[in-house]
Amino acid sequence: MSVARAALPTTASTDTRAWRVLGASTFAFTICFAVWMVFAILGIPLKKQLHLSDTEFGLIAAMPVLTGSLARVPLGIWTDRFGGRTVFFWTMAVTIVPIWLVAYATELWQFLVLGLFVGFAGASFSVGTPYVARWFPKSRQGFAMGIFGAGNSGAALTKFVAPVLIMAAGTWTIVPKVYSVAMLVTALVFWLVSASNPAHRSASTQGFVAQLAVLKDRRVLRYAQFYSVVFGGYVGLALWMPQYYVNQYGYGIERAAFLAACFSLPGGVLRALGGWMSDRFGAYRTTWIVMWVALACFFLLSYPVTDFVVRAKDGPLTFHIAMGPVTYTALMFVVGVAMAVGKASVFKFVSDEFAANIGAVSGVVGLAGGLAGFLLPIFFGMLVDLTGVRTTCFMLMFGATAISLIWMHFTFERPRNESPELAASAH
Repeated sequence: MSVARAALPTTASTDTRAWRVLGASTFAFTICFAVWMVFAILGIPLKKQLHLSDTEFGLIAAMPVLTGSLARVPLGIWTDRFGGRTVFFWTMAVTIVPIWLVAYATELWQFLVLGLFVGFAGASFSVGTPYVARWFPKSRQGFAMGIFGAGNSGAALTKFVAPVLIMAAGTWTIVPKVYSVAMLVTALVFWLVSASNPAHRSASTQGFVAQLAVLKDRRVLRYAQFYSVVFGGYVGLALWMPQYYVNQYGYGIERAAFLAACFSLPGGVLRALGGWMSDRFGAYRTTWIVMWVALACFFLLSYPVTDFVVRAKDGPLTFHIAMGPVTYTALMFVVGVAMAVGKASVFKFVSDEFAANIGAVSGVVGLAGGLAGFLLPIFFGMLVDLTGVRTTCFMLMFGATAISLIWMHFTFERPRNESPELAASAH
């Protein structure tokens, strides 16, 4: 623990490289996240081209999320040992060719295999989080990680850019080509602008096996579950929403993607707000509020389109209940804000309690969130195929959020002074 503290700058202003690292990392992560979410848009024309079911759509959209999740643990550990600048650069570099090859795929299995390689872009989160955090003092780490995490807005970037490219070129194949070039440029810019501090590599002297021992810590499992809701839910819904608008409201791909961005954009950009709130009010209080807001919204969103008849004394009364696109979009905007704040508050817990091996722990927590993001679109599709009810995706999210609230209630002692250290100490 003493080694880790010695490696941290005493103030954020003493090293101007800290802000360069934060800016370069946030930009790179935004592009990586945009690439990671690209099948949310490509999946719509591919569903028609390949005649996919809703479950198959969920699979093709979520496939990059699988490797982006599984790779987070080793990449987080390598960041602790070899430094964030090098690991971040090579993480981006290995995705450039697979992204380009997507344009030439014609079969479902080809998209699934290439999606696995494209998914490494999403693993950059567990590299950038410890890389950025170690350049800032503990009192400002929540804010710094929140700014970096705002790169989640890459999901909204894809929803703005990809439909425009498709409409302009008349084919979806232009998108992976443009994204491949963008990733190459981003990797080069990141390498030129970012910086390294060899002292940060000694933040953890533990070996690979010792670092994985964090899986035995109940706190890590608790934060992993919370993150599976706020981040996994964000990823799953960001992948699912464009086609939800298409199928539920009959919108075209451009309009559907634009409205879906009303969820993705605040869900990414406002993560910095969550970092500030966590530093100011404590991770416990912030996360608790986030879960309750999300629960209330998912309850309203879960209600399916319903027609029913009441037998009144003067004859039958017919009622029709349905949520229009305006109300739906407004509620999803609120959910996006809540998830943005929650993503930052969960990682404030991590930085408070695991400074010595934040890379390994952030990798495990990120893995849980990523795996949830991979599984949720598939579950969403299965539920629609089984029931025919499209709002079942929100029913599933309501249940997952309720579990988080119950877990928080029974595993935390309510902090008396709301300090983040006291809030995180109960386990």
